[in-house]
Amino acid sequence: MIPFRFLHAADLHLDSRFSGLAHISPAIRSYLRESTFAALGRLVRVAIQENVDFIVISGDVYDVSDASLQGQLRFQEALKELGQHGIHVFLIHGNHDPLDGLRLTTEMPKHVTVFGGHKPDHSTAYRRKDGQEVAIVSGISYPTAKVTDNTALTFSRKPGSRLFHIAMLHGNVDGDLLHETYSPCSRRDLIERGFDYWALGHIHKRSILHEKPAIVYPGNIQGRSIKETGPKGCYVVDVDEAGSPTLQFHELDYVRWQVRELSIEGLSNEAEWIQQVEQVIDEIREELPELMSVVRFRLIGRGDVHKVLAEKGAAEDLLSELQRREAVRAERKDYEGLVWVEGFAVESGLSIDRERLLEEDSFLGEMLRLSVRTEHTTEALEELINSALKPMLENQELRKLLSDTSQEEKLSWLRSAAEQGITMLGEMEGTPEDEN
Repeated sequence: MIPFRFLHAADLHLDSRFSGLAHISPAIRSYLRESTFAALGRLVRVAIQENVDFIVISGDVYDVSDASLQGQLRFQEALKELGQHGIHVFLIHGNHDPLDGLRLTTEMPKHVTVFGGHKPDHSTAYRRKDGQEVAIVSGISYPTAKVTDNTALTFSRKPGSRLFHIAMLHGNVDGDLLHETYSPCSRRDLIERGFDYWALGHIHKRSILHEKPAIVYPGNIQGRSIKETGPKGCYVVDVDEAGSPTLQFHELDYVRWQVRELSIEGLSNEAEWIQQVEQVIDEIREELPELMSVVRFRLIGRGDVHKVLAEKGAAEDLLSELQRREAVRAERKDYEGLVWVEGFAVESGLSIDRERLLEEDSFLGEMLRLSVRTEHTTEALEELINSALKPMLENQELRKLLSDTSQEEKLSWLRSAAEQGITMLGEMEGTPEDEN
């Protein structure tokens, strides 16, 4: 087999609407909107610098089916630049940019292959320099926004070909609960189809589900909410003479989302807590000097500072001040190293003797035991939340909102409720203090 190199990306979501950011300045909002286009620019540069033979993009180039004119023009510009360097592009459409979506009716350039939505087509990729055949690429697009069939079962290896086989699929493998179950399938379904590399899209968390054959989610190229933390980018894949792929991840994002934990244990007053927050912000600037960062602080641990945070609104006051400072930086167009604090999740608590409370025969003790039992069982957590929110679930929009909520967020609700209960009931009953 002739060695070759390709780039695997997915979920570009160009011109995406960023969510979960309140009180954000116009300058920062504009920068966030531009970040998906900037990440696309980095993708093009990586492809050129790494001298890849072709690119596979596994769905959701755009964020909505009626993609913005700007998003379409910027993508066409990127394709043109890739074509000037002899890089072929294979493309499928996903649930956010299905084939029936409203877009410009322009003909794709010859170096771009867009797969249809009826059955996986086969296409032969050629090595850019010598023209020799190196791989068979197959793919299927979403004809409409909702594809609930297992389209993986429609893929088949090209009979008689010994070339490296790549399958492009936008779908949910093994039922990821954080994403819609579109084009659902199992790992076994993919393994049994006989392909060498499954170039997946739809799940925004980067993961290699299987090595031989390679079953790969590259994740999206730019995080867009606090649910999409960590580096975002693409894989450059080298296939050797034996047909074995080696993957190298390349970061493409311009805005990095992250969650940081801060413990209040050992802090004696509000000033020490503020100093600790500012210190972490400075650390983030030093770690990511070329990026804008969006961070949520999880305040954990137990201590006297909790009462200031929970009752006096210190977290909200500090948040407003920190956001004001960063807005001033943004007005100066100083986006590199900017750290926007998205919020504080107060999951801390008062100093208590937790073990004694768990054994105590009281309403507070029973409440805490229920919280512990529920926290360690997914089914129990779902049952408790659904029961507590039953009156609200009659509203369709609220039901949809709850279905989009992650397990981590639901656990955060549970812990916050438990701590509020301890704070309120403890003051009434006289909570046992931590003796340490």
